[in-house]
Amino acid sequence: MARQLTLLGNEAVGLGALHAGLSGVFGYPGTPSTEIFEFIQSQAEKFGVRAIWSANEKVGYEEALGMSYAGKRVLITMKHVGLNVAADPFMNSSMTGVGGGLVVCSADDPSMHSSQNEQDSRYYADFARIPCFEPSNQQEAYDMMSAMFELSEKMDVPIMLRMVTRLSHSRANITPGEKKQPQNDLKVGDNVKKWVLLPPHARVRNIELINKQPDFIRAADESRFNHLDIRKGARLGIIATGIAYNYVREAVSLLDEPVNILKITQYPMPAGLIRKLVDSVDRILVVEEGYPLVEMTIQGMFGIPGKTVIGRLTGDLPRTGEMNVDHVKKAIGLTVHETVIDAPKVPGRPPALCKGCPHADTFRALKEAMSSYPSARVFTDIGCYTLGVYDPYNVGDTCVDMGASLSMSIGASAAGVHPAIAVIGDSTFIHSGMTPLIGAAKNNAAITVIIMDNSLVAMTGAQETMATGGNIEKIVESFGVPREHIVTLNPLPKHHAANVALIRKELEHTGVSVVIPQRVCVKAPKKG
Repeated sequence: MARQLTLLGNEAVGLGALHAGLSGVFGYPGTPSTEIFEFIQSQAEKFGVRAIWSANEKVGYEEALGMSYAGKRVLITMKHVGLNVAADPFMNSSMTGVGGGLVVCSADDPSMHSSQNEQDSRYYADFARIPCFEPSNQQEAYDMMSAMFELSEKMDVPIMLRMVTRLSHSRANITPGEKKQPQNDLKVGDNVKKWVLLPPHARVRNIELINKQPDFIRAADESRFNHLDIRKGARLGIIATGIAYNYVREAVSLLDEPVNILKITQYPMPAGLIRKLVDSVDRILVVEEGYPLVEMTIQGMFGIPGKTVIGRLTGDLPRTGEMNVDHVKKAIGLTVHETVIDAPKVPGRPPALCKGCPHADTFRALKEAMSSYPSARVFTDIGCYTLGVYDPYNVGDTCVDMGASLSMSIGASAAGVHPAIAVIGDSTFIHSGMTPLIGAAKNNAAITVIIMDNSLVAMTGAQETMATGGNIEKIVESFGVPREHIVTLNPLPKHHAANVALIRKELEHTGVSVVIPQRVCVKAPKKG
């Protein structure tokens, strides 16, 4: 009997990539994608794979594209909002094509468990006009990796793998393959017309990409990962995508009537299979995790004549949030028995900074320093320190995306807000905060930037940052921030009064200043 392993969905992706002949993985930490990279990193020496975190998703994607250019199979991992950061090279790589197979894994977060939005990465794949795979279980997550690398090399395009939180962070048994693909040999081409996207070259590549679209659809129609089950006498047809297929199977098992089911886990949408399903039934229910991409596509502007299509758009399924079995049961007319638990109400417990967190002492000092400035506004960023908006600190007026703290404070300052304070972590500063600081220094914007340096990407698993080791002051000074307005402090209770005075002095300054509280995260792995 074949050996089985119990793996997270993310771990299954990592193992599948390693067994498919992976040479390198690039990425930036972000829930729910992080464990893919970390699993590969834990096996990197054994498999001879390059696995070092990148400064941000755009850099990581370009690093991965460079490895692909050299003929090697490569994986780039990120969460869904990270794909926004990587969108420039991502979109253009559909035009350059690949050397070695290139798989981009974007892990979506329906219901926004740890994210600013619940965007659906399938739209990015459609936008870039490339194939997308969306596994329904851990075994498929493993099996798909080999298929994606092969398709990437055959079709000369990057391939997207779309994961979702519920699959990324649940465990199941998988049976790994018996054979492991060796890594590709180094093969650096000299096809300038393919890799240099000057307009004359890009126009040709664009036509070539468009001409591949029927091949992509044909591959989806013939894919072993897509399946159409036709039952005699069925009047209801269900299209289920990715993990939602599991919810459909469980709900339909309770029906007394036959149902035709089309499982879609490889895109572009399999037009032939969809047509067969539509022709076989009177009514179609579309169940998909994320936005109503399939539902909108088959509905078109005026729907399908003579057919009823229901789903998220019609209100038969919730418009937002994660899908579940009860949602599907209601949509197909089954009674859902809700369990009522008679228990005392427990006060809400929002997430909080860890006990002893250095950010807590920084927030206390900042709040006291700001007390003389009722017009002060704090533009915060993505990281543990975002929790400063909660009690007892209540520090933070905005939080939008990585690096926005600096950019928004510059704009607010230009509009007349003073003090305009940006709060950002060391990892986020390297990720997206450096560029706006260059502009702030050049124009001497009247902002106070607080870079909370705890030497880690603390929120996503204590990875080291590119600034770990005391490099932030050097970076900031090299950008043109006056040395006399680069202040470091130790955020400890015994230094509270001195820290308040230092921060207050910089708030009074009417030009750019940077305050760097430096103390290692209390959750940092012990060395030695």
